[in-house]
Formats: sequence, structure tokens, C-alpha cells
Amino acid sequence: METLSSSFLATPFPHHSSHLNYVSSSFRFSAKSPPNSSFTLIFNPINKLISHTAQTLKNKQIAPKIIKKKQSSSLASIFKTLDDLVWNFIDLPLRPSIDPKHVLSGNFAPVDELPPTPCEVVDGSLPSCLDGAYIRNGPNPRFIPPGPYHLFDGDGMLHMIRISRGEATFCSRYVKTYKYMVEQEIGYPIFPSVFSSFNGFGASVALSFLTLAKMLTAQFDPIRQGFAGHLFALCESDIPYAIKVTPDGDIITMGRHGFQRSSREWFFRMTAHPKIDRETGEAFAYRCHPLWPFLTFFRFDSEGRKYKDVPIYSVHGPTLTHDFAVTKSYAIFADVQIVMNLLRILRGRSPVGIDSSKVPRLGVIPRYAEDESEMWWMDAPGFNMLHCFSAWEEDGGDTIVIVASNLVSVDQQSLENVQLAKLIMEKLTINVKSKTLQRQPLSHRLLDFGVINPAYAAKKNRYVYAAAIESGMWVGIVKVDPSLVVVDSNDCTVASRFYEPGWFGGEPFFVARQPNNPAADEDDGYLITYIHEENGEGAKFLVMDAKSPTLDIIATVKLPRRVPYGFHGIFLSESDLNKL
Repeated sequence: METLSSSFLATPFPHHSSHLNYVSSSFRFSAKSPPNSSFTLIFNPINKLISHTAQTLKNKQIAPKIIKKKQSSSLASIFKTLDDLVWNFIDLPLRPSIDPKHVLSGNFAPVDELPPTPCEVVDGSLPSCLDGAYIRNGPNPRFIPPGPYHLFDGDGMLHMIRISRGEATFCSRYVKTYKYMVEQEIGYPIFPSVFSSFNGFGASVALSFLTLAKMLTAQFDPIRQGFAGHLFALCESDIPYAIKVTPDGDIITMGRHGFQRSSREWFFRMTAHPKIDRETGEAFAYRCHPLWPFLTFFRFDSEGRKYKDVPIYSVHGPTLTHDFAVTKSYAIFADVQIVMNLLRILRGRSPVGIDSSKVPRLGVIPRYAEDESEMWWMDAPGFNMLHCFSAWEEDGGDTIVIVASNLVSVDQQSLENVQLAKLIMEKLTINVKSKTLQRQPLSHRLLDFGVINPAYAAKKNRYVYAAAIESGMWVGIVKVDPSLVVVDSNDCTVASRFYEPGWFGGEPFFVARQPNNPAADEDDGYLITYIHEENGEGAKFLVMDAKSPTLDIIATVKLPRRVPYGFHGIFLSESDLNKL
């Protein structure tokens, strides 16, 4: 199984090799609201998938219009005046964690779009297996709001380096979501955020009425839909957006895609971390909802047809389940302490909060279940999964193994300021027969944004590559071997690479050196990522040897401008791109 990676990027579909990988991203949730910046990329190389739309998309070089001008400029002006009134006179003083002047400082600040621009390889040479495109996402708001802002808000920008025969070009493009197009037309931000918009009782009530008024006067339609493609940018507050990479190294948004489904079915949102079975071509996904049923599981066949929803009624309240695990026989969900309660808005607070009295659980359901009758749950005290890096079965399906990140700092402060979050990597072993759970920490470091060799998705794998975190910043990459049994130190790190002082990065991505060689070692390949010089404007694309005990840098590309910190990414080989 493969996943992509978001919040705001990343995973490929079957038969070849995202974070678009075992999908990862940051929290992204919004009740019926259009997408914020949390995106995951997905690639499906199956030519038949969405075949009814493939010819329509062929050779198109411009994104279709997805909105019509429905409001007069005078009405938009009135709403802007009312929004300004709320932000300037009703909102409480902004805390640093939601003050855009603070949140969007340094390399978190947004950048403008950049057309394809040549890059210089300043050290080493680019391996031929990197011919293709590496794409990573990030929030990057189009408009800086005068009111509250959270790092998970934004519009979603894709940063791509296109490599061909040792040469590279770089570009940055917004995902032209419905939210982006509406606000671009109006000229200021109008969509509320569940993470930051509700700041004080008076502002919360005023904002709720203003949002309703904007919907009733057609300022925006929160469930508008569009069409398809093979490469998708995902966000938990919307359905997927089809993305196209052009021959000259540019990125185009083709539009929303609702998949083939019953015309009576309302499909308005899905996780940014679907799991794709490379052998069968199937995709597995879910959605969370603030109203009952709070969790719904579903899947797609290799033709892109969506099967019926499987509501999970045994989830007793709205929970922000950001990621899940899928093996050959099961899907595993985490019922965590990060919850949503719409009544919190009436108290002038974000509906997203922490329920410290709740005991986290893990739920196991057959992946082809028609209903939840065979689902069972086990308590997992202290385990709040953020990202699932890998999952597989052992002992003929009697044992499930999961490698994931655990948010150990579960408090409102960490939820508001993600740089305070403490994430550790754990190995979970589930005995399916006895319905028991064992947990093992895998490193003494704070780690997240873990990836594996995509060819090993849903298979037993040996290595996980993750971003190391110090003082809230991504300072390097470590290679972890979960198969090791370390009694004393709980540290299964077998290799690492830390950046020069003052340089910081993010999620890595693994690219196999010989992707078509089944006999190749699991770690025979390269780790790629973007890094930034925090006290300057320097930006680089790094290529590291994944087999080296020090993850040696074998090539460095100087980028034409900085790449703001983001979330998930994916690599598409030249052959992948040719199938789009």
C-alpha cells in the first residue's frame, strides 16, 4: 500500500512507485469548508483510472474556470468592511500562535508563484534515476489575513524541481482550489478556519453569521465540484484536485475530481492520506465529520469507481483522525484525543481542541468490510497517532505491525503552535487473536515526516527515514531500523545526516536507484529534500545516499529562491510523467 504526502503533500498509485508515499501531511480539517493549505499529492499510473476524463484533459495548458462571478463588487465590499470590523474591533488581542505577523515570519512567510526557472547543480551530479519531478507542498496563503491565522491555514502551493539528463528547473504554483479562485476574484480572504478564526465569543458569533451570510448571497459555495486526472493534490477539507505537469516543467491545476460514484452520493471531502495497493490498484480512504457518523471508511477500485461508504458508528464523537494504516487484510484507525466540538465556538474558542479525559483507541476493521460489524477496538493510552509511516502483517495475518509518529505533547498550546509539538516514532505490534497491543519507542529523538521505500508499502520493511526535530525545526534526517531490539536506549537509529548550522529542512523522500530491479536492497537509493538557510535567502535541493551510514550528500542543486517550510512531497519518474 502506498500513501501520499500533505497537510499540505505526497503518494503514488499502484504498479510502480509519495509522500505521494505512505501518505503524510499536517492536521487538515474543516466542516464542509473548501481546502486550506494541507495537501497530499497522489499519482495513479493505471491508464484506465478515470479513463472517461483522460482524453478531455489531454494537452490542456490552462486550468478550467471553477467559479463564476456571482456577487457584485458592492456586496463584496460590504462583507470586507464587516470582516474588518470583526478583526479590528471585536477580535480579542491575537496570541503569537495565531498572529500572522508571528506565524508567517522567517521561512514560514509565503512566496509568489515562480515559472519554470533553470537551476545550477553546484556539487556532484544528479543520478539518472532522478529524471522526473519532485513536488512538495506547503500552506503559502495568497492573502495575509488581518485577523487570526494558523500554520494549517493557507491556499496550498506546490514547489517542483524537474530533472532531466542531469539538469534541473524549479517552479512554484498555487493549487487553484475553489477557495483560491473565489478569494482571487474578490481580492481578500473570506473563508473561516476551524483552527484560528474563532477568537473570543463576540468574534466567533459575528464570524459565524458572516459566513452564513456569504453562503446565502453566493459569495461562495462550499460543496461545488469539478473533474479528473491522474495526479492529485489532496486536502482534508475538500475532494482531490487534478494536477498536470507540463513538458516545460510547469504545474497546472485541472480542477476538482469527485471520482465515479453514485449520482445520489454526496462526496465532499476525504483524507489527505489515502492508501494505495500497488498490486491491485485499489485505493482506501476515509473522511471525518463534525456530525454523526463521525468517521466513514470507503475505497475505490482500479478503475476509479468508488464503493459504498462504510460508516463507523463506534466512534462516539468527532475526532481529528489525520492518518490511518492499511495492510493486506485490515484498515486500522486511531481514535485520538484531538477532537472537534462545535459548541466551543459559542465559548469563543476554536472548535478543535483536546479531550484529556479521553483514552485513545485503535480500531481494526477488515479492509473489504461492508459494514463495521467485524470491527473491534483496543485501548492505546498515550498514543495519539499523527502519521503512519509503514504497516504490514506477520504470522499469516495474526499480527499487525505499524510504525507511526505519536504526538506525546497533547495540549492546546501544542495544537495552536505546531513548533511546540513533541512527536516520537513508535512501533506497534497488534495480536489479532488476543486483541492486545505492544508498543516500542524507536528513537530518543523527536521525529516525524517518516517515509519508506515506496515499493515496500504494506509489506514488511526494514528502514524508515524521518525528519529530526530540535527546538521545533527540522534539523536533519535519520534512518531507523524498527527490526532492531534495543533494550536499554530505545534507539534504533542506524544512520543520520544533520544539516549545517542555520539550515533547516522537512520531509525527505526515497527514490530507488534501480526501481525495476526486484533484487535490489531495500535501501539502495537516494533521499531527496529541500533545505533553507534561516538567516539568509539560501535554498538547496539535496540528494543523499540512503545506504551510507552518514547519508552522504552526493548532489546539491542551488534553487533560484527559498522554498517555505511545508509538509509532504512525492517523486514522479520520467515514465510516470509520460503516463499522465
